[in-house]
Amino acid sequence: MPERVYLDHAATSPLRHEARAAMEEGFALWANPSSPHAEGRKAHAALEDARERIKRMLGWEGELIFTSGASEALWIALNRAKAGRRIVSAVEHDAVFRAAPDATVIPIPHFGAEPDREALATALGEGGAIFALQSLNSETGTQMLGARAEHSHELVRQVRAAGGVLLADCSQSAGKMPLPDADMIVVSAHKFGGPIGVGALLVRDFNLLEPSGGHERGYRQGTENLPGALGLAAALEAGGMDSWATDEAERLDFRQTVWAAAEAIAVGPQCSHIIAVAHPTISAQALLIRLDAMGFAVSAGSACSSGTLKKSRVLDAFGVPDDVAARTIRVSLGWNTTPEELERFSEAWASLC
Repeated sequence: MPERVYLDHAATSPLRHEARAAMEEGFALWANPSSPHAEGRKAHAALEDARERIKRMLGWEGELIFTSGASEALWIALNRAKAGRRIVSAVEHDAVFRAAPDATVIPIPHFGAEPDREALATALGEGGAIFALQSLNSETGTQMLGARAEHSHELVRQVRAAGGVLLADCSQSAGKMPLPDADMIVVSAHKFGGPIGVGALLVRDFNLLEPSGGHERGYRQGTENLPGALGLAAALEAGGMDSWATDEAERLDFRQTVWAAAEAIAVGPQCSHIIAVAHPTISAQALLIRLDAMGFAVSAGSACSSGTLKKSRVLDAFGVPDDVAARTIRVSLGWNTTPEELERFSEAWASLC
């Protein structure tokens, strides 16, 4: 039997061996980085070194708060920002809605790639608001913020002109694409080969946040995960955006091959590593079962909750029709995806279509 092919990197990527090695070194530095004794100072020095390495790899000149992952980073940003109102786009990750259940939700024009600008202007009002927007949508691969999103510059200018703060969820793009121009940025290690359970909130200026006391200069209460921070830094250094970019043409060719055999879910400008596609006739759940049996791990654009197939909230917000959403799967590529694996999936997909 051939080895299985893992194509669900948007959910999580396998741990890079460089990250694993760095974490093993971190486990040897077992002291609390906040302790004043020699052991604590040694751990603290390693933590600060990891912080600077991560900032350097991401090209970030502001502050960095280590967190337990993207969900905590989003919670800190949305609940500790010096902003009276919270605004989110309709296609954000569920973690955003859990962190800000009372936020104003800005719709996305059907099959568009930017929030409704008039609705956003109304929500921003006279200022004092934080607006959360993904740089890259995790279900469709749509680029919402960044160099390839043509509307990005104007949107950033609109938020800042109104005195607002822009929070970019870069869980799916960090380590693969340059960071967008934002005031706060969320990073998740396990999306690019780092360990699960560690992430970061990048903050342009600590004056944007209310401190809560505790660790991380008083902006996070939990003790830092030193092995995780070292693994995050090592994963970024091992990958690097330059090496990721060299394989983009191959990923783009694969995307077109998959789309050609079925119905592309192309909402706005697309990245090369998250591909949403609808089968002509087979439901997403049936596709997952059949592809899994054939040796391929992918995910569905529709989610199964309490035994009932429900349409993806994100696909609905993008205007994807119900019948198409019910047949949509997500194929996502990662740092260890090989050309042979892409060829195998292409052949399997063609056989199903």
